[in-house]
Amino acid sequence: MPQIEFRSPRLYVDADLSAGLQVALTREQGNYLGNVLRLGPGAAVLVFNGRDGEWQAMIGAGKRVDRLDILSRARAQDALPDVTYVFAPLKHARLDYMVQKAIEMGACALQPVLTRFTQVTRVNTERMRANVIEAAEQCGILSIAAVEEPLKLERYLATRNTERLLVFCDEAAEVADPVAALAAARAQAGAGIDVVIGPEGGFAEEERALLLRQPTILRLALGPRIMRADTAAVAALTLVQTVLGDWQGA
Repeated sequence: MPQIEFRSPRLYVDADLSAGLQVALTREQGNYLGNVLRLGPGAAVLVFNGRDGEWQAMIGAGKRVDRLDILSRARAQDALPDVTYVFAPLKHARLDYMVQKAIEMGACALQPVLTRFTQVTRVNTERMRANVIEAAEQCGILSIAAVEEPLKLERYLATRNTERLLVFCDEAAEVADPVAALAAARAQAGAGIDVVIGPEGGFAEEERALLLRQPTILRLALGPRIMRADTAAVAALTLVQTVLGDWQGA
């Protein structure tokens, strides 16, 4: 893995990046650099846009911290493993935590699904995107995961690519060794992986039946203990990334 430099602040910018360009900062970014970090003209900053890699930059000259001068590329763009995290939304702080951890674990897309026992039915996708960017900025991640609009579970299952492996995290699954179960499904994961975590009330029986009718599915137990949904996210993505994702060098 390329060496990641954490001494300079890192910012996501929605602009093309190449040597010699100037990139305007948002008011919030200028306030963060100038008033929170107390940085001024010439200070080093790292920037990325999810497309062009990571670039060394410096704060432009002037009284206001309102732009960056792009200098040279520090890291080439990479790609996230094709793992979509599919989840029933939680409330406020726990949803923020779950989104941040899914990004840290390398998910390339987040898909909220609404189930019978989902705790919340209104999902602030803009807040989710802000958490995605914040996690990427803090953890040296170059790619920005997609945040999809919420779908009812039935609609999601009817429209998803059924060639993708659906990892259904099911507390009722009789799987003694989840690592071995994932390894056995390696051949089915070539088209991508969707990891599904339900609400803390569990899936309704008709929802479970819909899930089990998916043609490429692996029911996965996450050990002998019942986990909260945000904890289950970390556990499930750790298993998937270790066996099928980019943690083992693939």
